[in-house]
Amino acid sequence: MTETSLILAGGCFWCLDSAFMQLKGIRDVEVGYIGGSAAGANYEAVCSGTTGHAEAARVFFDAEVISADLVLDAFFTMHDPRQLNRQGADVGTQYRSAMFYRNEQERQLFDAALVRASEVWGSAVVTTLESADEQVEQGRFFAAESYHQDFWAKNPNQGYCVAVVGPKVAKVRQKFSHLLK
Repeated sequence: MTETSLILAGGCFWCLDSAFMQLKGIRDVEVGYIGGSAAGANYEAVCSGTTGHAEAARVFFDAEVISADLVLDAFFTMHDPRQLNRQGADVGTQYRSAMFYRNEQERQLFDAALVRASEVWGSAVVTTLESADEQVEQGRFFAAESYHQDFWAKNPNQGYCVAVVGPKVAKVRQKFSHLLK
């Protein structure tokens, strides 16, 4: 097993978590906050829009089962990368579309994914590339509170899960049916 991870933001982290967990090779998803200027992050502060953090998912996967390219293609399927600082009714910089690279290899991987996404979505893709450097505040990943982890799996009948998360999961399941667990 060759486990690795990527840190991605594309709207509500419940959607990312639930959609990624449908795919073979995805070992785990940890939701959290990254990209802000505060020395710490929690849900209430991030939702205020004042910290600069994005809701994000650290996606752990087995590269022998699912490639990083496929993980990124799924990412660009589960959210609309043309919406600046929002996904649907979720509005604010905390819902931005971003990929957080930790080294030059990841940055190049993300650049290539942006090219592929532009072929699907057109030139209006607004996804940003941001550094995930643990040495600076903006690059630190803070795990979200425990009740956010695996939220959809624990709360499938909750209103937001039915109206927003469920359709995104269905879209990924349809497009990546050959990779379903």
